[in-house]
This record gives sequence, C-alpha cells and structure tokens, in this order.
Amino acid sequence: MERAEKRVVVESLQAAFAGAGSIVVAQNSGLTVADFETLRKQVRDVGGKVKVAKNRLAKLALKETDTADISSLFTGPTIVAYAEDPMAAPKIAAKFAEKNQKFVILGGAMGATALDVENVKALATMPSLDQLRATLAGMLKQPGTRIASVVQAPGGQIARVLAAYADKSAA
Repeated sequence: MERAEKRVVVESLQAAFAGAGSIVVAQNSGLTVADFETLRKQVRDVGGKVKVAKNRLAKLALKETDTADISSLFTGPTIVAYAEDPMAAPKIAAKFAEKNQKFVILGGAMGATALDVENVKALATMPSLDQLRATLAGMLKQPGTRIASVVQAPGGQIARVLAAYADKSAA
C-alpha cells in the first residue's frame, strides 16, 4: 500500500471514529467469509459499518480524534464495528460473539470513554434509544391518564347517586 493510499485509509477511519456513537474492537481469528458478510449485513442494517484495517493505521486514525485511546486493543487480526446509535454496534457484536467462537470482543469506545469487554456487553443489554424514548413517552402519558380518571371519578359518583335516587323515586 502506497503512502497516499494509507493517508486515505487513515482519513476515512478518522471520519468514521469521529461520527460513531460507539466503536467495538474485536479479534477475528478465522471467521469465514460468509460469517463476516453476515456480521457486515447485520451492522449495516442498523446504520453502522464493519471495517478491517491495519492496526498501525487504526492507531494513527485514533490519535487525531476525540475518541478514547483504545490503541492497545489493536493487536493481531482485528475488526472494527461502529454505528451512530451508541447501542447498535455493541448489541450486534455481542450477539454475534455468542454464536461465533472465532469472534472475540476486545473492547471499544463510546466517545471519550474507553470500554472494556464487560462494558461492551453491558451496553449490549441496555435498551436502544428508540425503546428508551417509547418508555419515557409512556411514563409521561400515564400520569395524565390517571389525573383524568381521578377528576372524572367524583362526577361519576354523583351521577350514580342521582340515578339511584331516580330509581328509588320510580319504584
């Protein structure tokens, strides 16, 4: 690879790392092409990407970004998965690692915070941003529904009392 090609690769990795909500670094120890394409498709479906880059170039790209220094993770054959949604890449990588023993998560980063293997797995178990928004909207809607039912209750009780008197008078 010539120097100009290396510069282009480093610049593309810098742009990817800068725009990523989370980055997962994993070790690829013998994944088949079909397995790797499956992983790529799953990450692409959630708006992310998977890249195989030379470790030295990935380390150079990390130096020029605000991303946490995770250069120590780049040893041996590594794969980088990233997405704008901070939960997407860790979820897919953790699920893929459970099914494929040859895919081992080494760690990652979430902005300026470095993540170890346990942190990446913890992120994978958290609900996505859309799920959190739906839960919050449901929680905000629920008190309004309760207030409406409490306000309606006295009027309903008065109507039942009047109906009982009307039934008593008719009888």
